[in-house]
Amino acid sequence: MVFVRSITSVALLAALGIAVPAVAGSAVVAAQPSGPVSPVGSDSRVVAANRPDPQVLAISIDALMPRAVRRLGRDRAPNLWRLIDEGASTLEARTQVELTVTLPNHTSMVTGRRIKATKGGHGVTWNDDAPGRPPTVQAAAGHDVASLFSTAHAAGRSTALFATKSKFSLFQRSWPDDLDRVTIKEEKDAVVVRKVVRDLLKRDRGVTFVHLGAADKAGHTKGFMSRGYLRAVRRLDGLLGTILEATDTDSRLDDLTIILTADHGGVPGTRDHGDAGARDDYRVPFAVWGPGISPADLYDLNPGYRDPGKSRPGLKGKQPVRNGDVANLALGLLGLDPVPGSRFGVKRSLLVTAAD
Repeated sequence: MVFVRSITSVALLAALGIAVPAVAGSAVVAAQPSGPVSPVGSDSRVVAANRPDPQVLAISIDALMPRAVRRLGRDRAPNLWRLIDEGASTLEARTQVELTVTLPNHTSMVTGRRIKATKGGHGVTWNDDAPGRPPTVQAAAGHDVASLFSTAHAAGRSTALFATKSKFSLFQRSWPDDLDRVTIKEEKDAVVVRKVVRDLLKRDRGVTFVHLGAADKAGHTKGFMSRGYLRAVRRLDGLLGTILEATDTDSRLDDLTIILTADHGGVPGTRDHGDAGARDDYRVPFAVWGPGISPADLYDLNPGYRDPGKSRPGLKGKQPVRNGDVANLALGLLGLDPVPGSRFGVKRSLLVTAAD
């Protein structure tokens, strides 16, 4: 992958108030990552072993529909398509089986668990921060639940959470000692992205998790695949471009890998995404982009995973790529072992580079 450092990119970062160091002749000397680096086969830890200071930025674009990504195309969603074209990706990833709503699916992303507590899941089945809800993920599950944040933090890596919905305070309550920064700005996606870029450039984060909610809001108010929804996706594409500009122009992000997915989709012509059996609800994108990542279809790279086509596989047998793969893929890219008690990507995290 070629990282282009352009005058336009520098100007954009300067407008955001972010200092951009000179690239020519510069070098970054970074410490080796903390925690175990144990490459297994060709999984994501091989990529980590070849990088001096691996960092991961996991981005969830709430309600991002593969149908919308295709409709907008490369001309109107160039940054989403850049991740797809230059990274390991699929537009046929799947949500959690039990529910296609925001908070349960994001909890699976950060724990690597399914939803149903009696089957080893995290137990978060609600989708708001109303009084009377269990105060933590641990309370919902009835036992201790580790996360991407706690696992990375235990290995000495710094962590951060940025979100645009107040209900994500659940994560701060659940892992208060394992999140070094939490920023929640209700419905302020542009503000959050600016803060993410500044934080990435100022701090040596191991993992940063970002939630952006504008597409979901537009889907609920204007309808999924409506003009209003597609406009929101285009705006989010522009914000994603701000992050990519930073990776192009600043050597401090040379070892940054981006994981992008979604919590659910939405049924076109409706304002709903609550039908876990509806294809447009359970189908989501999944892309991994950064240095050392092969431009490829994730299913071509991962014969151990099942390309679901139009189907909705259950949790038995060969699995599709799921949004719940985020946690252990992110840890693998840091050279770390999986989240204790997790389910997705435990034996081997997703392959993100072609075998030599």
